[in-house]
Amino acid sequence: MRWITLAAAVSLAMGSASSQAAQIYKWVDAQGVTHFDAQPPAGQPAQEIDTQRPVTPPPSAPRQPDPAQEQQAVDAKVKKQVAVEEAKRKAYCEQQRTNLAQLQNNPRVREEVNGEFRRFTEEERQARIAEVKTSIDDTCN
Repeated sequence: MRWITLAAAVSLAMGSASSQAAQIYKWVDAQGVTHFDAQPPAGQPAQEIDTQRPVTPPPSAPRQPDPAQEQQAVDAKVKKQVAVEEAKRKAYCEQQRTNLAQLQNNPRVREEVNGEFRRFTEEERQARIAEVKTSIDDTCN
């Protein structure tokens, strides 16, 4: 039993010593070829490589945006703009319909001109009614 324990201890000690990697050298020759070896080249500068430290990957190139995602972003922006324009159009149409109702139901419509109120003549009122109807037909339908 003692022999087995002693043999295990010796093999562990030998294993840890042999697990230490030898020094590695890196250099580039005159033709531009990169070399790795356990011995540095004679008369040439070489870089020592630390084999105990893990290799870090080179930084990745910046990711190119996905064209589908770009298109979705543009689509969302356009949809938002269309929704804003549609809301403005609905508000305009509601205001025009209110104006039309005022013009049709009130023969004594007045307009402010230079700080003074002036009553429409019947011809002016009918002309405004026609203008507002045309605007509603063009914009709201």
